[in-house]
Amino acid sequence: MLALDDYLRLLPKTELHCHFVSTMSAGMLIAQAERYGVPLRTSDAAELFDYADLREFLVDFEAAHQVLRTPQELARVAYDGVRLAAADGALRYREYFVNPHSFAAVGLGYGPLMDGVLDGLRAAERDFGVGFNVVVAIRKDVTPTEATELVQLVTDTPYPEVVGIGADYLTAEGTEDPARFAEAYALAKRVGLRTTIHAGETPHSGPEDVRAALDVLHVDRIDHGYRVVDDAELLARVVDEQVPFDATPISTTICSGWRLDPEHRLATLIAAGANVNISTDDALFFRTDLGREYREGLVALGVDAATARRLALNGVEAAFCSDDEKAALRARFTGELLALDAMLDPAVAG
Repeated sequence: MLALDDYLRLLPKTELHCHFVSTMSAGMLIAQAERYGVPLRTSDAAELFDYADLREFLVDFEAAHQVLRTPQELARVAYDGVRLAAADGALRYREYFVNPHSFAAVGLGYGPLMDGVLDGLRAAERDFGVGFNVVVAIRKDVTPTEATELVQLVTDTPYPEVVGIGADYLTAEGTEDPARFAEAYALAKRVGLRTTIHAGETPHSGPEDVRAALDVLHVDRIDHGYRVVDDAELLARVVDEQVPFDATPISTTICSGWRLDPEHRLATLIAAGANVNISTDDALFFRTDLGREYREGLVALGVDAATARRLALNGVEAAFCSDDEKAALRARFTGELLALDAMLDPAVAG
């Protein structure tokens, strides 16, 4: 019989909320920072990822973009990240946020950036069978005009695996403010790109940020979105409409300062029947992996095996891939789950 811990580790998974640079290893980050003279708070991996809040984390997140400067380095990160996630968390499909504005600061243009990332991910797909797509992310601290120009660049430089537009970071004022990027998102919609955005994530945000993402930007998915539970009417709406939420349990202990327990907003969102899927957000910086998000994060929230299974399948349906790719994923998950369910200890089945 499979124990719950093993079942959750082996459960086939998607990851729809993964920032590309966070798939780098700690050792590579430290070595590359030394190579390029990029300052880190410490070169001790045991202390490097201790953060007081989201803003402190974003300093290191920015530094990580500065240590990858060639397509070859990007390809190495891409390939190794897939290999590790397949081993640690039974990854079957992943979508990556890539921030061109961050890489442009070290002279890496959009073409070389995407060529490097995609070369590594394509090789990993061939070797490990893990599918993928890319979501180009707008930094919220750029101007609305710069955001629209980025979407136009994506449109003018097509890659088949670049399928969506997202937005991360905070604005220069330290807010989320999805509505300021209405023009960029309208363009993305017109040219057929899928859309998502970080909203309702931090203690300084609110359900109004999720509402703006839905009603002004008309996004297909919400990244994080936990503050939606603070508005009963909005919570009922997103449950009724089955809006997908890309949740990252362990990161909330740092970015939001919340404790992982059954009172957590994410636990409330799941219990309400919302369309939640699970990711790592930034595995490197939060000392996590996809397996840990299920084995520790979900268990701490009070999620049972049956619910974890549902969340894993939600990730298939919420993915920004083609109907054929989704059908293949659905069939793969169904076959693997049949075998795992047959071995699961009935005492923990849920």
